[in-house]
Amino acid sequence: MRRVAELTGVTVRTLHHYDEIGLVRPSARTAAGYRAYSARDVERLREVLAYRRLGFGLREIADLVDDPATDAVTRLRRLRGLLLEQRDRAAAMVTAIDGELEARAMGIRTTPEEQLRMFGAQLYDAIGSDYPTTRRTEPRIAARVWDALGDARTVLNVGAGTGSYEPPDREVTAVEPSAVMRALRPAGAARCLAAAAERLPFADRSFDAAMAFSTVHHWRDPIAGLREMRRVARRVVVFTYDAGDAGRRERFWLTRDYLPEFAELLVDWPSLADLTHAIGGRAEPVLVPWDCADGFFEAHWRRPEAYLEEQVRRAVSVWTRVGPEAEQRAVRGLRDDLDSGRWAERNRDLVALDAAELGLRLLVA
Repeated sequence: MRRVAELTGVTVRTLHHYDEIGLVRPSARTAAGYRAYSARDVERLREVLAYRRLGFGLREIADLVDDPATDAVTRLRRLRGLLLEQRDRAAAMVTAIDGELEARAMGIRTTPEEQLRMFGAQLYDAIGSDYPTTRRTEPRIAARVWDALGDARTVLNVGAGTGSYEPPDREVTAVEPSAVMRALRPAGAARCLAAAAERLPFADRSFDAAMAFSTVHHWRDPIAGLREMRRVARRVVVFTYDAGDAGRRERFWLTRDYLPEFAELLVDWPSLADLTHAIGGRAEPVLVPWDCADGFFEAHWRRPEAYLEEQVRRAVSVWTRVGPEAEQRAVRGLRDDLDSGRWAERNRDLVALDAAELGLRLLVA
């Protein structure tokens, strides 16, 4: 073990910890009783250390290296994609810093906006690593989406993320701007191109249908993105939410009682009328089942304890966008109310509901 520690640059204590928690367990012992790593153990340790240096947590890493849907080659490709993304981001920051140094040498001061732009990582790059464990396809909502696709045989999935809700019985092409999300797509998923919704690299009417699931709120220009979907496909299906629904915040106890900052995220969001007009379609309400398998923001409306879990929150962009101070205050307040029974008293009517209307919408054209 000491030799392995020397070669990897980690401490023996760290290796002992990985053994204790079952993350990397040496499969053999020497005659003297020391831990001995087999070739397979070393391969696993290499993956674990690579993910650690990319900033992943130990629980996240365990889910990734134990993923039964991937083999060694798939995992190496995933790691390669993540490392390339890290390299490209560092190179971009170096370029930005070099530009500022040149500007300062000429007596020019960059603006605060320019100084912050170098750290403007896409939000999914910050939250994407938790998607595989908490963001799964909810079959009842998927059935609505797939039914809305009608007889489409070729489908474009825009802002595809890790591939949830991609119909398994159709020819799917995915586009996703985040390298982290692309790297986390499972083996056998549809081919995925690096592209943004606002500039889809396809000719007019290239697809029977275009779909977008829980992604429009991350686009820089939602209206432009929806128009692009309308351009490249004869049918459009979009899962999103109604930001103009005045009662939404009051119906959902999490935003009503613990996270008022949520309202600030909707200030500049296009109205539901604007979104539906962009595709020339209609909006249909989507109820959230109490046992929803997909861990999006509203999913745990009848399971409040879930919001106390760090892993659940990390896979939802809302928590990242409101900031750590608001997040921790909300978590403390919820924990206190669950412990005291106040939450149960305040929300006792929810227990009888099998599904809730929380402002989620399916746009169909």
